[in-house]
Amino acid sequence: MGKLHVKVAVIGAGMSGLVAARELYREGHQVMVFESGSDVGGTWLYDPRVESDLLGLDPGRDVVHTSMYRSLRVNLPRQLMGFSDYPFLNKGCSDLGSFPGHEEVLRFLHGFAEDSELVELIRFRHEVVRVEQAIEEGRDLWAVEWRMRGGEEAAGMEVFEAVVVCNGKCTQPKIAEFPGEVHQASRETISQVVDLRKVAGVFQHPMIACAEEDGRVVFQDESSIYADVIIHCTGYRYHFPFLKTKGLVSVDNNRVGPLYKHIFPPSLAPWLSFIAIPFLTFPAPLCELQSKWVAKVLSGELVLPSEEDMMSLVQEHYQRIEELGWPKHCTHRLEGGKFEYEKWLGDQLGLPSMEQWSENMVLIGLELGKFLQSSHENWRDNWDVEKWMQEEGFGKKIR
Repeated sequence: MGKLHVKVAVIGAGMSGLVAARELYREGHQVMVFESGSDVGGTWLYDPRVESDLLGLDPGRDVVHTSMYRSLRVNLPRQLMGFSDYPFLNKGCSDLGSFPGHEEVLRFLHGFAEDSELVELIRFRHEVVRVEQAIEEGRDLWAVEWRMRGGEEAAGMEVFEAVVVCNGKCTQPKIAEFPGEVHQASRETISQVVDLRKVAGVFQHPMIACAEEDGRVVFQDESSIYADVIIHCTGYRYHFPFLKTKGLVSVDNNRVGPLYKHIFPPSLAPWLSFIAIPFLTFPAPLCELQSKWVAKVLSGELVLPSEEDMMSLVQEHYQRIEELGWPKHCTHRLEGGKFEYEKWLGDQLGLPSMEQWSENMVLIGLELGKFLQSSHENWRDNWDVEKWMQEEGFGKKIR
C-alpha cells in the first residue's frame, strides 16, 4: 500500500506550527495553517499592547498572544535555535552575539516560512473557535470552525482528516489560587531562587495564605506585609478553548492528557496531535523531530502501537513522574540533560546522526547550565558559543 496523503489543519503559525507545516507538506499531505494574527511568529511577534485584564481571567478580553517584553533576548544560543537543514545564522544582522534579541528570531522565522514556501499555506487573521470530530460520508473527520479577526465580520467551517495543534503555551496566565484578591510567593528551592536571599532589599517568604482587601498579604507562617502591587510570576498554562473532545483530552493542573509521547491522544490517534508540549528542552530541534514523526505516522510510513498499548505507556509515564517526586504540572517536563525523548524520536525516524546530536546537546546544555546558575549578569555577552565549540573539538556545528 502506498503512502497516505491526508488533508491536515495546523493550528498556529509560530515556530512549532511552521515546522509542522513544512514536514507535513514535505510528506505529501495537503496542509492548511490557521493563524489568528496577521503574521507568522507566534509568541515571537512582539506586540506592545497590554491586555485590559492583566490576570487573563476574562475570556472575553482582547487577547495579546505574545508574552514578550521589548528588550527580551533569548536564553539559548542561536546554535540551538535552528532546524536540521535551516540553521539560525546572523546573516544581514548587526547582532553577532550568540544570544540574539527577539527581533532576530522573528526574522529567522520569516526567512524559514518564505524559503520553505509556507506562506501560501497560511490563512492569516483566522482565529479557530472550534475543533470537533464530525462524521461525513461515514468517515470520522474534524470540523474546524474559524472567524476573522481585525474588524471583518466573516466566519466559516472546513472539514479535515487530521488536526495538528501548535497554538503555543505562553499566552494564558497560570494564576495561583488562595483566598483573597491576588496571589504569589515561591515554593521553589532551586539555586536561582535561593540566591535571591543574598540580594539587598529582597526578602524571602513562604507561600501566601490569603490577601486581604486592605492590601495586607498573610503568609503561611502567619507573618504579613502590606503590598502596593502583587506581581504574578507563575508562568502560563496549556489552553485549548477551541478543542471539543467530550473529555477525551483534558488539561488537569497543566497535564494535557492522555498523550502518548506528549503528542497523540490514544483514542484519537493519529488524527489529532500536539506539537511542542514538553518543556525544559531545546524547542526548535524538538518541534522538528515531533513534526517529522507526526507527518510519517499520518502517511502510514510509521505505525503507532494499539490504543491499549499507548494508554498503558501513558500510565507508565505518569508512574515515572510520581517516582521522580514531580507534581502533576511537571508531567511534560523532560529530564534535563538526558535527551532520551529526543533520542527516541530520532530512532523512530531512523536518523543515524541522533547519537552525536544528543551528545552535543548534553555538552552545550551542561555548559549553558553553568552560566545560568552563575551570578554573572552578562553571560549572554561573554559566552562565544562558536569559539567554545571549536575549542571543545566538535566535529561539526550544531544545526
